[in-house]
Amino acid sequence: MMSQKLAELQARQRVLQEQAAQERADFALHFEPIEKPLSWADKGIDAFNFMKSTPILWTSAFAVLAHYKPKLASKLLTVGWGTVKLLKGAKSLL
Repeated sequence: MMSQKLAELQARQRVLQEQAAQERADFALHFEPIEKPLSWADKGIDAFNFMKSTPILWTSAFAVLAHYKPKLASKLLTVGWGTVKLLKGAKSLL
């Protein structure tokens, strides 16, 4: 009786494992076209988090840019400040 129950459970486990393998294969097939864009998005998020965690790096880079290309630095600062204001406004709407 106990071994019959165990055999049923093992058979059910095999069926579920085969079903899970098939679902993984189907998912991989449908996921393939969007894998590359998601990879780029992931790299972008990683770069953003790196920049966020090392403010001295981007501050130094901006200071060098401001020293050698002040007009470009001024434009970047204007666009960046506008973007920050826009994002804060959008965040308050949500």
